[in-house]
Amino acid sequence: MLYYVFRFLEQFNIPGSHIWSYISFRSLMALILSLIISAWFGEYFIKWMKRRNISETARDPSIDPFGVEKKGVPTMGGIIIIVAILVPVLLLGRMRNIYLLLMIVTTVWLGFLGFMDDYIKIFRKNKEGLKGRYKIIGQVSIGFIVGLTLWLSPDAVVRENISVPQQNQEVVIKHQPEAVKSLQTTIPFIKNHNLNYSNVLSFCGKYKVAAGWILFVLMTIFVVTAVSNGANLNDGMDGMCAGNSAIIGVALLIFSYVSSHIVYAAYFDIMYIPGSQELVVFLSAFIGAMIGFLWYNAYPAQVFMGDTGSLTIGGIIGVCAIIIHKELMLPILCGIFFIESLSVIIQTQWFKIQKRKGKRVRVFRATPIHDTFRKLDTQLDQTSKYILKSWPHRPFHESKITIRFWITSIILAALTIITLKIR
Repeated sequence: MLYYVFRFLEQFNIPGSHIWSYISFRSLMALILSLIISAWFGEYFIKWMKRRNISETARDPSIDPFGVEKKGVPTMGGIIIIVAILVPVLLLGRMRNIYLLLMIVTTVWLGFLGFMDDYIKIFRKNKEGLKGRYKIIGQVSIGFIVGLTLWLSPDAVVRENISVPQQNQEVVIKHQPEAVKSLQTTIPFIKNHNLNYSNVLSFCGKYKVAAGWILFVLMTIFVVTAVSNGANLNDGMDGMCAGNSAIIGVALLIFSYVSSHIVYAAYFDIMYIPGSQELVVFLSAFIGAMIGFLWYNAYPAQVFMGDTGSLTIGGIIGVCAIIIHKELMLPILCGIFFIESLSVIIQTQWFKIQKRKGKRVRVFRATPIHDTFRKLDTQLDQTSKYILKSWPHRPFHESKITIRFWITSIILAALTIITLKIR
């Protein structure tokens, strides 16, 4: 809104109005504003929730040895995150931008899905929350909408990067003069750096482009669902998910900025995506909201984000990566989310296989994997055998686990960024 107001005032040579055209200014303003909103609104939100006794019930002590301390802590703090993201974006973003609109729709859609889950847990006293199939339907639906929009919208175009050999045997990276619909995506550690979805389905002959877009939509659905669930699983300790997501957000902001700048895009040999600079504004608000939320969510937490926050955060990360054609880098960038999800899959599937044989065998002491590091020996199921029972050698306090996961996320984010030059 303010973007259009000041762009209008610029016509009358109002001093300072031109500064709103700079993406750096609007991004920093979004960051600052989201920090202020999350800190200010967060305090009132927590007090309001406490007055109405809308809080976390006591957690299962067999999973969380610190659960007793967390009884009475307000939940649904994802509302703080969503408000802190949307207000700066609506004020400072260019609302005609298709990518920004997709990010807003994703935030609202998954925020509502997570809110329904938390509402059922708190007000209906059903710890299971929203049934799993409804969550999956919601996640698949927003993934389908995003994928289909990027396929059909005339505004979702890129200028593909090409290598131009020079007479002195050097290679110069340039971009195609025309912006086109593209099925290319960036892949790490590969010299030519791009993968075209239509080439994967080249056996479809003259229908390979249409088949490539169908594959792209399916990939979008998978990415959004997987990352959203991964973030949800990572939300199990004070400050864990918010801190990891802020770090991931910084890496995505860097990717979005270089993708929107034709000179930097050529330097890193990636696609130039006109309009993706508005993602920088959104991600600045996202990072500010995460850091501001940590003011209250760091150990000992004064509020939990709940599924309202975690499902939304994962969806935002997944959709942003799809828009800037960096979805194949997510296994590295979101390595923490990936490992959390993988640990749960391994644990449940192995237990089911062994149960059919009449045995009770588990791989890890607990899942998601972060619970393994705080599980006490006295809390283990004595009727089950554990393949990795002696790992780790001793339990850790959750604040130490959280910080070590943050450090791991920083390493993974840095590695993801340098893959642009390691080929």
